[in-house]
Amino acid sequence: MGTYLNKGNSAFRDIVTHEYVDKSALIPKINATLNSESRYSCVTRCRRFGKSMAAKMLCAYYDKSCDSRELFVGLDAEKDKSFELYLNKYSVIYLDVTSFVARPELGNNIVRAIQKTISEEVKDAFPDVKYKDGSDLMDVLSAVHNATGEKFFFIIDEWDAICREFPARQKMKGDPNTVPPTILDEYVMLLRRLFKTQDSDEVFAGAYLTGILPIKKYNTESALNNFEEYSMISPANLAPCYGFTEKEVMLLAEQYNVSMEELKQWYDGYRIGKEKSIYNPYSVMKALKRDDCKSYWATTGAYDSVKTYIQMNYDGLKDDIIKMLSGEHIPVNTTAFQNDMHIINSRNDVLTVLIHLGYLAYDRETNKCYIPNKEVADEMNNAVGATSWSKLIEALNASQTLLESTVAGNEQAVASGIEQAHDENTSILAYNDENSLACVLSIAYIWARNEYVIHREYATGKGYADLVMIPRRNVNKPALVIELKFNHSADTAIDQIKRREYPAKIAEYTGDILLVGVSYNRDTKTHSCKIESVMRVKE
Repeated sequence: MGTYLNKGNSAFRDIVTHEYVDKSALIPKINATLNSESRYSCVTRCRRFGKSMAAKMLCAYYDKSCDSRELFVGLDAEKDKSFELYLNKYSVIYLDVTSFVARPELGNNIVRAIQKTISEEVKDAFPDVKYKDGSDLMDVLSAVHNATGEKFFFIIDEWDAICREFPARQKMKGDPNTVPPTILDEYVMLLRRLFKTQDSDEVFAGAYLTGILPIKKYNTESALNNFEEYSMISPANLAPCYGFTEKEVMLLAEQYNVSMEELKQWYDGYRIGKEKSIYNPYSVMKALKRDDCKSYWATTGAYDSVKTYIQMNYDGLKDDIIKMLSGEHIPVNTTAFQNDMHIINSRNDVLTVLIHLGYLAYDRETNKCYIPNKEVADEMNNAVGATSWSKLIEALNASQTLLESTVAGNEQAVASGIEQAHDENTSILAYNDENSLACVLSIAYIWARNEYVIHREYATGKGYADLVMIPRRNVNKPALVIELKFNHSADTAIDQIKRREYPAKIAEYTGDILLVGVSYNRDTKTHSCKIESVMRVKE
């Protein structure tokens, strides 16, 4: 077994012999593309969403140098009619691009080193084949195929590592009288040579690329437009093959005897394709094994990049970040992004790259993006705190004070705090009705999301509460039921809460409940607040 050619199944064996959530349903989907016009696949997800694990699984399944049947006993793939047809049938080339990017001694020779290293291993495996002098990797693979009929399955894990680490502006050394290609240019030329030449379909039964970013665009065309792409934004039928579904997390929660509700608040929120609820698998497993729901994102995310992106001076971007931190969903056009982290031309590009990085989720039905869960919200707050956004940092501090005033029952301070939030965010929202008032309140209570789960228009009793704030686990604070009135008194809002029996509906969450009525008078342009406490009768 080689380093790049036919690595065997040991990596996947290590995975399935521990706690493995079955994602082998991917195999029949890839099998259906083999030796067809759709044989080239590129799957992109944010970090820690199971891309590399899936690549190791495919390696074990297709690799003809080993017998992997036992590893798939009882898994979904084994039940499919195509399972036996392609099991251990191909020579597999497995390239983890990061293993080359992480070698500084290669300098500008990374792409040439990739070609040379894999070519030498293929030649050693097929010593009886005649190779022409000066053959590149594609020449070597073509020679093997022509001499033996051998077909290859090519797996490239973290295909875009070079694109992320070596932007186009970083030039290679060369003849000063010519314009040398960039490292990125040379890499793209290699991929085109492998997968878009006349011999490609003869040599490869299929290819499978994984990464964070979809394939780079040059002008409006993909550099490899013969690849089927499955991204965070457009996953097609591969959506449930990466990340954990709701059903999978429910089974894990039952197995570990942990709160499904808490796992959902921390790690759910991604709507990927038709899947309405996808969880970050790395964080879920960390939380289960450590019995501690918290942010595990900081150890895996591109924190510095996020800080850079959200500080970009595009019209409306800061307002969008503020809205999303308060729980709002923001319209986004993802079509113009060139799939290059170093080419950002607009607010839409910033939001799109943050979707691919996993810091934002995307709802394709509404074409809107949002912060998916508490884990990501915590990291986004950290990123904001590290920026020069003094105004927003002040707003977060004011929001914390507002929550403390609300819990303390200080009606005047709450009215003043909401009025301040309104005055400072008039560029975002103008008051027209109770819905716009609710949006401003969501912004005013941004900080509360650290301690509360906040619901807009929460179905309770006989109607809907404008805002319901449920304390998170181990937070010793009352639940808040907030009713908003536009040109009606705060007392009217409190009366409406009582008529609709909201407290009875949410009493299961906490022993104490605060009823908060907030009113805005359009004539006087002032806010008022009324707060009452409800004590649950304990049985």
